[in-house]
Amino acid sequence: MQSHKIKRELADQLIAVGLNPLDVSEVVLRALHEDCDENGDVTSVATIAVEQMSTLDFVARAPGVIAGVPVAAAVFAILGGSSMSISTVIKDGESVQAGTVLGSVVGSTRLLLQGERTALNLLSHLSAIATATRAWADALGDSTTKVRDTRKTTPGMRTLEKYAVRCGGGLNHRMNLSDAALIKDNHVVAAGGVARAYELIKQRYPDLSVEVEVDSLDQLAEALEVGADLVLLDNFTIEELNSAVEFTRGRAKLEASGGFTFDQAKAVASTGVDFVAVGAITHSAPVLDIGADLRTESI
Repeated sequence: MQSHKIKRELADQLIAVGLNPLDVSEVVLRALHEDCDENGDVTSVATIAVEQMSTLDFVARAPGVIAGVPVAAAVFAILGGSSMSISTVIKDGESVQAGTVLGSVVGSTRLLLQGERTALNLLSHLSAIATATRAWADALGDSTTKVRDTRKTTPGMRTLEKYAVRCGGGLNHRMNLSDAALIKDNHVVAAGGVARAYELIKQRYPDLSVEVEVDSLDQLAEALEVGADLVLLDNFTIEELNSAVEFTRGRAKLEASGGFTFDQAKAVASTGVDFVAVGAITHSAPVLDIGADLRTESI
């Protein structure tokens, strides 16, 4: 690899969409090292002249929502530095049909093929999350209910996966355990009750937003009494969600969670909860089929 740095123009693009170029570089480098050790791409080294130049076109093979274009570009920027010419046609968050060209990279044929699978893995995975999120956002329609992600993300990929959720029109829950407090059942057991857990958090972090997870209307009443900003309604039925919204009367934001399926989106939205948490958009989104087509004519 010629460079571990991303060119300023690409770095600015990443920053503009809320990504840290250093974080992206770390993910890309780790992925590239999975493919190539010190021996490199032995197939390409043996079959392709070092001076050969080509164009690699990235093409959608199926309809979906794209996410990760600048991340895929970072693969080639790190592999080839300024020797790579990267052009993009589609921006993250845009919907595409099968056959749509997303962008192209011109450079050393060896390096293009070395980075091809890493770029496709990242682009296809992030686009899958964006596509799944958009499907939920569309299903919720014009309701006030918004789809949110969870921390059920691939280890080491959370920043990128939550970015893909935003590309699909979803909202992010907390990025990590210090963004906000979430009192779950185990915290209640350990602290000695919801009220005690809430009190301890506010003593230590008075300005921190506090969410409380509940699994019954009685626990919801307790969470509202202590002053929770947000209540996570865990495994509530649609009927119970309706009752929870009516009981709360706007005293706190409400988030429905518990394995809702896509077919239940409209029913969940009809209850009037503020958010629906869907772990599946990050941990189970089927990969979006994207291909890379090589053109070997000299440039």
